[in-house]
Amino acid sequence: METREAITLDARAQQRLYVLNHVLAGELSGGEAAAMLRLSIRTVRRLLSRYRGPDGAAALVHGNAGRPSANRIDEPTRARLVELATTRYAGVNRAHLADLLAEREGLQVAERSLRRVLAEAGVPAVRRRRPKGTRRRRERMSQAGLLVQVDGSRHDWLEGRGPWLTLVGVIDDATGTVTGATFRDQEDTAGYFDALVQTARAYGLPIALYSDRHGIFWKSPAHVPTLAEQFAGRHSTTQLGRALEAAAIAWVAARSPQAKGRVERLWGTAQDRLVVELRLAGAASREAANAVLAAYLPRHNARFSVPPTDPVPAWRSIAAGRPAEAIFCARHVRSVARDGTFTLAGESLMVAGQTGLRGLGRRLEIQERLDGSRWVEIDGAFRPVIPAPERPVVLRRSATPPPPPARPTGGNWDPNHPWRRYSAIRPR
Repeated sequence: METREAITLDARAQQRLYVLNHVLAGELSGGEAAAMLRLSIRTVRRLLSRYRGPDGAAALVHGNAGRPSANRIDEPTRARLVELATTRYAGVNRAHLADLLAEREGLQVAERSLRRVLAEAGVPAVRRRRPKGTRRRRERMSQAGLLVQVDGSRHDWLEGRGPWLTLVGVIDDATGTVTGATFRDQEDTAGYFDALVQTARAYGLPIALYSDRHGIFWKSPAHVPTLAEQFAGRHSTTQLGRALEAAAIAWVAARSPQAKGRVERLWGTAQDRLVVELRLAGAASREAANAVLAAYLPRHNARFSVPPTDPVPAWRSIAAGRPAEAIFCARHVRSVARDGTFTLAGESLMVAGQTGLRGLGRRLEIQERLDGSRWVEIDGAFRPVIPAPERPVVLRRSATPPPPPARPTGGNWDPNHPWRRYSAIRPR
């Protein structure tokens, strides 16, 4: 008894078999079959000829079916990929793993191929893909530098090897480029100053800045204005707000986290990829984390940045002779005393090279920069602030104090004393 080998038809072969059967039954013409299969009439005739042959439906199966691909990853490489994915790079998502294998191991594997190899080996995915949401995204700005988004992300970046840190970052809305970022112990003004200084040095000053309503950026409406603020007609701003005013950067406040989705999605990517980079580098302190961050940001921007709609950037350059640290710094207004000194944080200070008479009656704005130095801008020039010398010690000759006057005793009063000029008044 003759046995025939079972064949398996894929979806395309089954569709062709169905259409060809209707053609053989006279229910469809060759042109109609070609239109349904999206083939030429010549190809349909060739398929009919092969289908009528001795192989029958098996002739519709592609000739390479069941054969290994010529580009198939060899077994030693597949075993190496599975080993790295389950040991050194355990917990790394597939896209990031493909990048790390190319950078660190010299294994050029496509992300889709890597997913297939690990799935065949039974290695579970790190996280499941979330379905697409229904929220409508806002269109990006057309030019780089029109708008930057800033925020801070509190997270266990060091995975228990060190303290919890806050990553403060600035991202361009048009291109998705991270223009500046730094690790801080907490979300503070100095962190935003540092990130904005990095942005100003590398790209320039943006037109507007988009952030949440953190107290670093603004004072809440519950703030009661002082008398000086009432006379000025506005509330006094925070240190960061004063820096933005000095740089002519408009501040836009977001009303929800979804409104600043660009920087929020950045934190999702960083908490996935940057955590792995810190783990591979063995970073256990804020200083080490910032060193890893500086090396990571160029690769991140090369991987995720997109070209803007308008290639002409909108970044504004800083005036010549004015460093970025002089813009993004803390400002304190002080009155100068007669001797040319002023106080700040309980310390007596003075301007280097400034005489006491020149500063008489003037109010100066002291700049306290990120490196701890203090400067004053006078007539367009920056001068450092130095500790004032101690007051000179004045020695005076001590004089012998005069003896205290003798006080009269009880009954020995002067006869002409006013008490004796009037007669005693006795109560009735």
